[in-house]
Amino acid sequence: MKIALTRAVSPNIDHCELSHVARTPIDYTRAVEQHAEYERVLSELGCSVRRIDPAPAMPDAVFVEDTAIVVDELAIITRPGAESRRSEIASTAAALGEFRTLAHITEPATIDGGDVLRIGKRIWIGMSDRSSNEAAAQVSALLPGYEVTRVPLRDCLHLKTAVTYAGRNTLVINPACVDPIDGFDIIEVDPSEPFASNVLTIGDVVLCAAAFPRTAQRLRDRGFTVREIDASELAKAEGGLTCCSVIFEA
Repeated sequence: MKIALTRAVSPNIDHCELSHVARTPIDYTRAVEQHAEYERVLSELGCSVRRIDPAPAMPDAVFVEDTAIVVDELAIITRPGAESRRSEIASTAAALGEFRTLAHITEPATIDGGDVLRIGKRIWIGMSDRSSNEAAAQVSALLPGYEVTRVPLRDCLHLKTAVTYAGRNTLVINPACVDPIDGFDIIEVDPSEPFASNVLTIGDVVLCAAAFPRTAQRLRDRGFTVREIDASELAKAEGGLTCCSVIFEA
């Protein structure tokens, strides 16, 4: 059974951390509605959606992906790069402790889950402003059966802002932000949709933000089943579709 951990949108999301987008007003009510639809779609696609305890005082807490790296063998609780987000990890650890042995990234190392792309036994870690070389070394030591590779990034928040896995040995990538990874087929985002590379694959369905129809069509043209989801308010907080859940096999 697939488990999808999520967390409610904070009413303080307007005070979120931002690095690469300009701050614009976020419609909280609409963000809550979009997040509920996201959870509904995850459930429809076979995930058991379980909400972590709400954290209304933590503006970025809906982006639960950044607090953990989950593989079959264990769950690594991260140490987020933004100090304001480090209080989020305790409740994630409590939720994941039901399913996995826990390990923790230790200070002074920092890493966000959004910088971690896992495909099978291979892990790529984006060297963003939020994730350090020391954290990458700790991940490698905690997962001796995995090949861990560090990836340079350009002008983006996280590795998964720049590249995600669509399934069928195919990556969706913004080449302006990251170089292609050898050994995979590539779908480049439409240049007018630089944030479209953050897609979320559940089974045979690729979820794509509704704001990026050209990239969604590129996926369809390559034979993927695509479902578009409106995530426009969370995008104002520099969030993508992978950011709002931690998905793993129970």
